[in-house]
Amino acid sequence: MPGFFFAPNFDRRIIEMQNILLVDHTERDHLLPLTYTRPVADIRVGVFTIAEKWEKRFGAEVSYLTQDYLKRVFPSKIEDASHAINGSIIPTRELVLEIESLGDGDSLYSNDIWVATRTHNFVKGPTPGEKVEAKSKIDQINRSWKIFQLNDWALREDFEWIKENYVASSEEYAGVSLIGKDVFIEEGAIIRPSILNSETGPIFIARGAEVMEGCLIRGGLALLEGAQLKMGTKIYGATTVGPHSRVGGEVNNSVIFGYSNKGHDGFIGNTVIGEWCNLGADTNTSNLKNNYSDVKIYNYALGRSESTGGQFCGLTMGDHAKSGINTMFNTGTVCGVFANVFGAGFPHRRIPDFGWGGADGFKGYRIGDALEVAEKVMIRRGVALNDDWKEVYKHISEITKPKEN
Repeated sequence: MPGFFFAPNFDRRIIEMQNILLVDHTERDHLLPLTYTRPVADIRVGVFTIAEKWEKRFGAEVSYLTQDYLKRVFPSKIEDASHAINGSIIPTRELVLEIESLGDGDSLYSNDIWVATRTHNFVKGPTPGEKVEAKSKIDQINRSWKIFQLNDWALREDFEWIKENYVASSEEYAGVSLIGKDVFIEEGAIIRPSILNSETGPIFIARGAEVMEGCLIRGGLALLEGAQLKMGTKIYGATTVGPHSRVGGEVNNSVIFGYSNKGHDGFIGNTVIGEWCNLGADTNTSNLKNNYSDVKIYNYALGRSESTGGQFCGLTMGDHAKSGINTMFNTGTVCGVFANVFGAGFPHRRIPDFGWGGADGFKGYRIGDALEVAEKVMIRRGVALNDDWKEVYKHISEITKPKEN
């Protein structure tokens, strides 16, 4: 995508910021399995990841303070950091200016939630300063379901930034019906005859993305670089299709982080899909219980299910997980990393990491076999599975093994 520049009227004091340290705080364990393979700030919501939002809002480099085993692929620049920021917090223009105005050693809080600290020595201990209460509204990804619940708002926020900073394509797309005025298409996108309706939310289509013939799109939608909507795809907002993902069938209010496939018919709704996942043909997710009650999903940190506080919640799927043809996921299912789900019937609503099986139960998926498949999957997108990532995946396979009695 084009390099960004500062939006008009943006407070240019932020260019003094050299490096932002995005910290995995207490929210991290509540976001598993998604955060087994990434820092919290690498979660995508709206168009950009949380880290990309901070990078663009501040005009500065970001790094991560994350789990030790992830540091080989998500390095830290602790010594250079002028601010440490809670990686689960989504930036707004107002919040950025509040953080920039902190004095050395001051920390910003929203009630009891730590937001940010201005310091050059965060790990060793910041210079003691004041505890400042935030005036801005704080939006935070502290549970997986918040990703799709906040996606509409996040898409609109990112869309406004894109309109101010990106260059739209001047191409006319033959046979494409545009309804509403909030459609932004980058140069190099491919759009075949389809209907794009932005009256219910903005639509952003990035360079290298493709909309095949006969797609029906109701915004909001972000279709990112190299992503593809297959023929006849039906999209209801607010939905994000991350880079180099393939999507077909019907999708409603879902976020696909990137490099994942849902290339065939089948429905997913109120769902979060990690990277390098594959949903077999006619995979379907239930996102509403028959009695219309609040949906509960499993929380790794609590060791039990907790209420989402909403009626709609589909599937949460960790990286490199897969489903076979005609797989059915029950309402509020959490599917672990490298899980392989297949067979008739509904599998359990908590599918173990590295689990291999379905409704009849799961056995362990050997790490050697898992890595062999991952290499084949990734090379199809032109990405090599390097030694650092192999060590990360091996570590995850160890820490997620069932504990012996």
